[in-house]
Amino acid sequence: MVFSHRRSLSTTTCSQRIPHSSIDDNCSDFGDSGGIGVSRNGSKVLLKEMRYSELENWVQLQGYRPGQALMLWKRLYGNNFWAHHSDELDGLNKDFKKMLSENAEFKALSLKEILTASDGTRKILFTLEDELVIETVVIPCDRGRTTVCVSSQVGCAMNCQFCYTGRMGLKRHLTAAEIVEQAVFARRLLTSEVGSITNVVFMGMGEPLHNIDNVIKAADIMVHDQGLHFSPRKVTVSTSGLVPQLRRFLHESNCALAVSLNATTDEVRNWIMPINRKYKLGLLLETLREELCFKHNYKVLFEYVMLSGVNDSIEDAKRLIDLVQGIPCKINLISFNPHTESQFRPTSEPKMIEFRNVLAEAGCSVFLRLSRGDDQMAACGQLGKPGTIQAPLIRVPEQFQMAVNMSV
Repeated sequence: MVFSHRRSLSTTTCSQRIPHSSIDDNCSDFGDSGGIGVSRNGSKVLLKEMRYSELENWVQLQGYRPGQALMLWKRLYGNNFWAHHSDELDGLNKDFKKMLSENAEFKALSLKEILTASDGTRKILFTLEDELVIETVVIPCDRGRTTVCVSSQVGCAMNCQFCYTGRMGLKRHLTAAEIVEQAVFARRLLTSEVGSITNVVFMGMGEPLHNIDNVIKAADIMVHDQGLHFSPRKVTVSTSGLVPQLRRFLHESNCALAVSLNATTDEVRNWIMPINRKYKLGLLLETLREELCFKHNYKVLFEYVMLSGVNDSIEDAKRLIDLVQGIPCKINLISFNPHTESQFRPTSEPKMIEFRNVLAEAGCSVFLRLSRGDDQMAACGQLGKPGTIQAPLIRVPEQFQMAVNMSV
């Protein structure tokens, strides 16, 4: 899909203030360059900022045949190419390569460091052009599936109380090129070590649907059948529950959707996920019921981070069963991953199993997801590096004071 007036590159970063619980929809300031992203100094076109149709149009504007665009696309994204500069464009016209070296930028990220956890999970740190740092995680699996977890923002505005990234506040959105290149880099760097990377999850730093234009565009590039060629059902975009953007995503993208639920009452969700104060559980779930009526053979993935004494009771399990009625779904129960100054404790494995069994006996499709990469701060909810100024902790409701105090 190509949308008119596409805005492509953030020309200024958001102020360094820490956002409150509602979304600051004006936080990004995007320069309009006619649908084609440019580097920060404005001198070169960012190749990975373009969908294929946009790349083809740009190549023709430079005086070259559309076939050159397809050859270039395959070398940017095709297996065993993943070109990062014009010297890696074997088989392309010499003049065309010269034009690209003068007018186009191949890379949106710079590799800073790769950390390897004891279970084989890799955390890749990238430096952006403005010296900010983002983190990407590659998770190998014995069953032949390897997943790359990409970031969509530097920091996050949602301030979920259990998430380390949320402590940062939002610095800025990532461009489509910065998102896509995380997957390209993962394949280029690690395919020989971990095998084919088959899945993408937008579950790294940031709230993907807060950056919906660039996320949809990046996902479109990732699933193009002449490039990275990920299956749309194996590209999963996660959200904390931004209802208008969620509706748009379901209408405009064939990729999978994950919703971070994490609570069964508005009272608890208002506390641990402040976005719920704007979009209540009832509205969120009813929106999914309505929208999924029009999606054939499509299931939403509900993510449920289990916090000891907060959202892991049998009563919570029973409420969860009622909440998801009428929504084609799978449920992932996720072990909470502690981090510095964390208020919470992970639910014990036996209690997670008991919770899982209640859901399964009611006919829910439910899975346990234990920690991966937590010894390198690469697990769910552990990415990022908060500065000295951090997002505010929200007052703990009285009935949960004991559960939180036990974690200190």
